[in-house]
Amino acid sequence: MSIDLLEPWRPSRRELLRRSWNGLGSLALASLLADEARSAPRELPNPLAPKEPNFPAKAKRCIFVFASGGVSQVDTFDYKPALAKYAGQRMPELPNVEGEIEAFLRNGATTLPSPFEFRQYGESGRAISTLFENLGPLADKLAFVYGVKGESNNHSPATMQINTGSPFQGNPSVGAWVTYGLGSENRNLPGYVVLHDPRGGPVNGPAVWQSGYLPATYQGTPFRPSEPAVLHLDSPPGVDRARSRRELDLLRRLNEQHAAERPARDELDARIAAYELAFRMQTEAAATTDLSNEPDSVRKLYGMDDPVTEPFARQCLMARRLVEKDVRFVLLVHGWENGQFSWDHHKELETLLPARSREIDKPVAGLLTDLDQRGLLQDTLVVWTSEMGRTPFVQGNPQYPGRNHNQWGMASWFCGAGVKAGATAGQTDEFGLRAAGETLRIRDLHATVLRLMGLDQMALTFLHQGRFKRLTDTGGRVLEEILA
Repeated sequence: MSIDLLEPWRPSRRELLRRSWNGLGSLALASLLADEARSAPRELPNPLAPKEPNFPAKAKRCIFVFASGGVSQVDTFDYKPALAKYAGQRMPELPNVEGEIEAFLRNGATTLPSPFEFRQYGESGRAISTLFENLGPLADKLAFVYGVKGESNNHSPATMQINTGSPFQGNPSVGAWVTYGLGSENRNLPGYVVLHDPRGGPVNGPAVWQSGYLPATYQGTPFRPSEPAVLHLDSPPGVDRARSRRELDLLRRLNEQHAAERPARDELDARIAAYELAFRMQTEAAATTDLSNEPDSVRKLYGMDDPVTEPFARQCLMARRLVEKDVRFVLLVHGWENGQFSWDHHKELETLLPARSREIDKPVAGLLTDLDQRGLLQDTLVVWTSEMGRTPFVQGNPQYPGRNHNQWGMASWFCGAGVKAGATAGQTDEFGLRAAGETLRIRDLHATVLRLMGLDQMALTFLHQGRFKRLTDTGGRVLEEILA
């Protein structure tokens, strides 16, 4: 049949159906396929799936112990006999010191010797304060880093820098970076768990363990310092596990439909993953955090039989149980805000420092011993640090003296997988005020943590606001001298 293109075409109904059946069939097929695609659950990538490290590493997990408040290095791990020699004398104005410390020296700061005895331990002959009578005998297992400089002499930015690499808020924490880089071996527990002081959190609170501009999946998950460690794990009365699963599946389908219309945003994927993790945690979290089945010998090893050490002993024992279950990163925080129950001792040093060290000494020593006895220390990295050191001169009433903030001379130590036991990086001057020789930076500590975990600090990046961000920013020096 010929059609005159100049005349309007008015086909019969039969002719119209005959000519268009292929097109209608295609539309119907497309509709059926779309319905099938919507009915099938979308397989979401697991953001916490284990990832290969950049290079082989012994450390598979990390316990990061943060003593909040600014621990006095010259009264704990950095022995300086010159302080006794110059006791009560005016300290000299040392070169290359800036800011508040320089002002203190110019105003006639008086040298304050440590009121605590130091003792040499082990084959390394490491001098450690007798405040740490349990940790001291383990000196040969530890590698110390001295003379670490931070960018600020104030608690808030200093706390942010040691925990996130930056003195400013909004950046991912060390644990978030490690979990982002390596994922987690345990699908039923968070990859990054936080156990903070039962008296309260550190300065800046949750910002210390945040994920910053990384996806929320990688932020730390706080567990309660008392039992139950995780609230609301059980389903409501009358709701069995099968019903919970059906409700979660419905919620997932709704979230997936919403997410499919917004492919450029990953918040819903993270939320779906969080719901799934919470459901799986019902089977494992309660058993992992229940310490009642630990034998008395283990509980005594950590100090759970002593009311002074029991709170932090509980945190340390829970940390061991978590890394035993292949949780990638555990942050242990000791010290509440600033003041009496932190390591911020501007006065009454002779009373307050022993109180804090007694709370932490036996639990930390017990943790290291227990990890070693169970064969976990060979692939678990343990790091101990604060956000700054203290001054070697007097602050406050000379009858009840304290020490001021010192961003120039912090001491830290490493232990476990990949660490050269008994090694040393950096050193401080005769007063313990600042580095003698090379100044080490907090980014050097972080670069070393990443290296021990098998992560290349320059390759571990995240694109944010048009720039590839890193934990160590422009890069830190890996402290090769403490690597095995």
